[in-house]
Amino acid sequence: MINVFQPSLGAEELAAVTEVFESNWLGHGPRTKAFEATFAEHLGVAPEQTIFINSATAGLFLSTELLGLGPGDDVVLPSASFVAAGNAVAATGARPVFCDVDPHTLNPTAEHVERALTPLTKAVLLLHFGGRPGDVVAIAEMCRARGIQLIEDSACAVASAVDGAKCGTFGDVAMWSFDAMKVLVTGDGGMLYVRDPELAHRARRMAYHGLEQSSGFSAAKVSHRWWDLHVREFGRRIIGNDLTAAIGTVQLRRLPEFVQRRRAITEQYDRLLQDVQGVRLPPALPAGHEATYYFYWVQMDAQIRDQVAADLLDKGIYTTFRYPPLHKVPAYGTTDAHLPGTDTAAETTLLLPLHQGLEDHEVRTVADQLRTSVAHRGAQLTR
Repeated sequence: MINVFQPSLGAEELAAVTEVFESNWLGHGPRTKAFEATFAEHLGVAPEQTIFINSATAGLFLSTELLGLGPGDDVVLPSASFVAAGNAVAATGARPVFCDVDPHTLNPTAEHVERALTPLTKAVLLLHFGGRPGDVVAIAEMCRARGIQLIEDSACAVASAVDGAKCGTFGDVAMWSFDAMKVLVTGDGGMLYVRDPELAHRARRMAYHGLEQSSGFSAAKVSHRWWDLHVREFGRRIIGNDLTAAIGTVQLRRLPEFVQRRRAITEQYDRLLQDVQGVRLPPALPAGHEATYYFYWVQMDAQIRDQVAADLLDKGIYTTFRYPPLHKVPAYGTTDAHLPGTDTAAETTLLLPLHQGLEDHEVRTVADQLRTSVAHRGAQLTR
């Protein structure tokens, strides 16, 4: 099976895990702090602003709490997003207000976001679809001008940037995902970035039960009763650990080679599929934009999209679509929303296999089988 997503793990990661085993310290410790510092350097921010957590989803939920979202607040987010974003907003009692997206890029423009703003809008939660920055600069400027908090769901955008500024650093809070299907993987895990230093300190405290000291051992050096609890507010346990941080540190070092290979695969798809009738390729990146190349998507007639996906699966090629529109989820109470760009994208878009482990001959196989299926299914439509 040619998988749509697949991690790249090898001897370096295994050696890093072995070192952790030999240290006999698996929990939150020195490797976690080192990973946070290295990732902060990658972003160009202070290490105190980054917190290694157990998932980007946990970061989404914590971010809504940090920004004080709750009943009476509206939060604007694209409907073409992962369900974790909608859940994180709705769980606070705030109202998710879904905005439309460009049907070709699947990212919202500043105009899409602005049209969805209400007098009760307290935050915007922006996704970078497929690892492309989208209109983040204009959206961030609009939010600042209006006094609206911006959360960047940068789960897919670990290497994305605009004019050298990394995605995730434009807003007030951001998170990245390191789960098994991402580019940089730790098995499960994520990183949280908080712009305001005081809020970042609070986030670190809230990520570990609300405790001022995350370790009794470290507290023993400064207190004669290091076991005493110092809890200012209720938190939870969502911190990362040295085992996964060791893997993440190696993966971060390898990230440039991963992205370079994914870019090469994207360019290969562009060449192989540019003349396929009935298939629309992803748009070119705007000047100054750098992508993580997490998704490669094609678009076709909605009447054949599902059939093409089934044909490819029969040939051992797994494709998918992300993300099903959130405004169609009954739990959010927004099923009557009119978002034509999102609906069009959801019915016509198919994600092709894209990961750094893909061989050139596999890319050609995917392209050839897609070409054959689209021609066959398209011909059936005209009969």
